[in-house]
This record gives sequence, structure tokens and C-alpha cells, in this order.
Amino acid sequence: MTGKRILYVSSDLSPFSSETTISLSVLKATKLMQSMGNDIRIFIPRFGIINERRHQLHEVIRLSGMNLMINDVDHPLLIKVASIPDARLQVYFIDNEDYFKRKAMYEDENGIFFPDNDERALFFTKGVLESVKKLNWSPDIIHIYGWISSFIPLYIKNFYKKNPIYRNTKIITSIYNTPFKGSMNKDIIKKIKIDGIKSKKLKLLENPNYFNLIKLCMSFSDAIIKGDLSFPKEIDDYLEKNKLLVFKYYPVEKIETVYQQFYKKTVLEQIN
Repeated sequence: MTGKRILYVSSDLSPFSSETTISLSVLKATKLMQSMGNDIRIFIPRFGIINERRHQLHEVIRLSGMNLMINDVDHPLLIKVASIPDARLQVYFIDNEDYFKRKAMYEDENGIFFPDNDERALFFTKGVLESVKKLNWSPDIIHIYGWISSFIPLYIKNFYKKNPIYRNTKIITSIYNTPFKGSMNKDIIKKIKIDGIKSKKLKLLENPNYFNLIKLCMSFSDAIIKGDLSFPKEIDDYLEKNKLLVFKYYPVEKIETVYQQFYKKTVLEQIN
């Protein structure tokens, strides 16, 4: 597969974060797809734990300066960029003083899930999708990783459904059996509805825990990749009941041999 525009949206990415299954998977996938002649864009949150000086992040003035409405409050969007060492790949970082300055990803020093993680995920979602619009770059595929990216399918299929940038975009979601502790703010449905989204599937978020968030994400995705070997029965049952297109688990070291086949034969041919 070559000549396709592929957008990767992830919670983390090596070497900007620690080496995890997600951060290494995204690194391998992006390098492979670029080497095959595809046009790649990558977005991740600019968490406060990322060392801007070490990784030489700098602001992209032409993309920054927008205000994003979250729960009826304007929040300024900052876009920063850096390059992956040894690869000609640019990484865009979604930043905001209120949501991403803190020196932690999702929990405070006592291991408590941040009460505004729902708004941080919504800000990240809108920041990515508005930035891609401003780039005037229409992705053939959006591949998302990590729960903080989980609202992207919902917003593309609802809030942005009439936007020509995303009209023909296919969404792949990699899911992982790595639940966060507790749940998101129970007002999350109200905050999403402020944007005019009225999907009945939002009912899943009446109990906004990790696996219900993943179910919502999968329900608006075109295909699913299992990033772990095993999942709770409720996830396997949801996949089967909704007849979602699922690619079985492969370890990180095999991604380079299987992703290209999955993108081409499953997403770009069978779903069309």
C-alpha cells in the first residue's frame, strides 16, 4: 500500500514517552507506512512529563491560536511539533495550560484519576481534528491508540460528518486491556451534547468507565485491532454482537509484517 494519507492519534509515542506497547506500536507502524510511500501525520498530547528542550519541541504558530469550546468554556489551543530521531516524521503535540501542563498523564501523586480527564480527552479530540482541518489534509485512514483518543470516532461520525476533510475517512481503533482506575466525570454526556451530538450510543457513558468508553469508541470505528491477547468477556461479547470487523492480536515485533495487509485488504477494500 502506497500513496495513502494516514493519521495516527495516540496517547503516547516513543521516544517522547516511556516504552509501552502503545508507544512502540505507533513508532513501528508510522515508520513502516512512511517507508512504503504513504503520507503520515502523528498527533499526541503534550503531557507535562514530556521534556520540550530535550526533544526540541517548538510551537507551530500557523496552527496555534484557536479557542476550543469545552463544557461552554473557551480554552486556547497550542500546537507544538518535533521530529522522531532517525526518521523524517513530524509529531504534532496538542497543548493547553489548563489541561496538559501538570507533570503527570492521568493520575495525581496519590494515584487518583484526574477529575477533568473527560475534558482533557474532549480537548485533545477537538484539537486534533481542528488542526487537521486547518492543515487542509484529508486522511484516508485514522488509526487511534489509547483511551484519550477514544472520542475521535464519535466526533468524526457526528460533529464532523458533513466536513469534506473527513467524508471518506476510515477509522481503525487499536484496543488494549489496560483499564484506568475509577471512571470519568459523570457529566461527560452533557458536555458532549453541548456540541450537538445526540447519538443514542452515548447511553454507554451513563457509567463512564474504561470499557464503556472503549465500546463507544468501537461502535463508531470501521475496524478494530486487538492490542492485547485477552479481553474481558463483555468486550468480546460486544464485538461479536455488533459484528465489528476485528483483526486479531499480534505482538509488537510482528506489526511491520501484518499492518500493511490489514490496511489495504480490510479497510480500504472490504469496507468501501
